[in-house]
Amino acid sequence: MDKSILSDEIQKFIDDNLVSDISKLALQKPKFPNADWATILNQIVAKQKAKTKLPTWFETKKIYYPSKISVEQTSSEKTAEYKANLVSGETLIDLTGGFGVDDLYFSKKITKVYHCEINEELSEIVNHNYKSLGIQNVECFTGDSLTILKKNDECFDWIYIDPSRRNDAKGKVFMLKDCLPNVPELLDFYFEKSNNIMIKTAPILDISAGLSELKNVLKIHIVAVENEVKELIWTLKKNYNSTIEIITSNIKKDNIEAFSFILNNDKTASYSLPKKYLFEPNASIMKSGGFDEIGVQLELEKLHQHSHLFTSDELIDFPGRVFEIETIINYDKSSMKNYLLNQKANITTRNFPETVESIRKKWKIKDGGNLYCFFTTDVNNSKIVLLCRKLK
Repeated sequence: MDKSILSDEIQKFIDDNLVSDISKLALQKPKFPNADWATILNQIVAKQKAKTKLPTWFETKKIYYPSKISVEQTSSEKTAEYKANLVSGETLIDLTGGFGVDDLYFSKKITKVYHCEINEELSEIVNHNYKSLGIQNVECFTGDSLTILKKNDECFDWIYIDPSRRNDAKGKVFMLKDCLPNVPELLDFYFEKSNNIMIKTAPILDISAGLSELKNVLKIHIVAVENEVKELIWTLKKNYNSTIEIITSNIKKDNIEAFSFILNNDKTASYSLPKKYLFEPNASIMKSGGFDEIGVQLELEKLHQHSHLFTSDELIDFPGRVFEIETIINYDKSSMKNYLLNQKANITTRNFPETVESIRKKWKIKDGGNLYCFFTTDVNNSKIVLLCRKLK
């Protein structure tokens, strides 16, 4: 960590160039002979990335940023706040501390937080930033988290882990055993240190694959931000061996769309031809696979087993997009010529043999406008197009 970067002069230069072209700055003669020019440029790039993802850090003076990839890989403040609302108690140890975003939010809910980070420079950076942020109840430890845990006689209310994929795992199916730390292998030891474990994984992890490697799973949170799935949060409880709750949360600007169900509850959806309204589940529900569950709970009917679109004559509050169906046409040459040839429309395909790109090219449909078209298959296995007006 180059502390000269924190001088008032260099900090002002960083702030003054947050909208500058970095490639052009890189070609300039270094302006500060006593500081590394590449490090200064990295501060600018990383701070640019922090503006929307990490507003608390962005708005705080004397923050030192690590490599831009560390900023890219860290939790956003929105997802960190979500996770913090799942914990309580006196102590939490984060075995994979990273840039420390999650721990700042944990520190608002937990009396004492321990941040473990194997990268010595990153640990130093986080320790400095917490002082700038005025955080006093997080203690930073440098080193391997397993060694730190073994040397510590304390038991914790929570253990938090964000495993990272090993370099030799590239190209393989995402499995927790291919990550560091190897949570499945160490789980029994972790439960000697805490009754509650929270694991953050990337959305690429298949839920069934995770369940095959883990035990004592209590809940799985599927967290999306503005309809993009960002994280899977697994909470485990020592000796727990009962039903698993799936909680889907789509964090939006003004609210959280939430839907939950019990895994493998064997609910069976009912089916119907399109009615007055069309409902499309948000990304977190799509990731969960709880399609029959949402139909049963909200008293909606599916268009087809594999379409994952729902319909009703009643307008309800729904965790996803909602449309009013204005016209239903068969997917054939005559109907397409009459309704969509050379038109402007937003296109979605669900359980349909053609891609959006091929449909646009074939029927010369431009993107955009107020018309929303769903190309799908109905309960009678007919290919249809729903011409809709968006309500939500």
